[in-house]
Amino acid sequence: MLDVFKFFSKEGGTSKELAKERLKLVLVHDRTNCSDSFLEMIRGDLLNVISDYMEIDEEGLDIKITKTKRDDDKIMPALVANIPIKKMKNR
Repeated sequence: MLDVFKFFSKEGGTSKELAKERLKLVLVHDRTNCSDSFLEMIRGDLLNVISDYMEIDEEGLDIKITKTKRDDDKIMPALVANIPIKKMKNR
């Protein structure tokens, strides 16, 4: 999976591995027409909606664009969100 939020960090291994991961991210973004600022807007919208129902750990929030295989074996981009919940709100 591609990690959008580690795109500019130096975490994750050797410079060769990092360069390869960044190239994958650029290719996926090009194919989906999804800029980093657009992903940040999605992140903000998700946080706004979800925060009405639960308290979440924003530090642990992880949103990625990756590739997935459909039932017909076609590869397509997918938005994957891992959102840690601190507690549910009473409604």
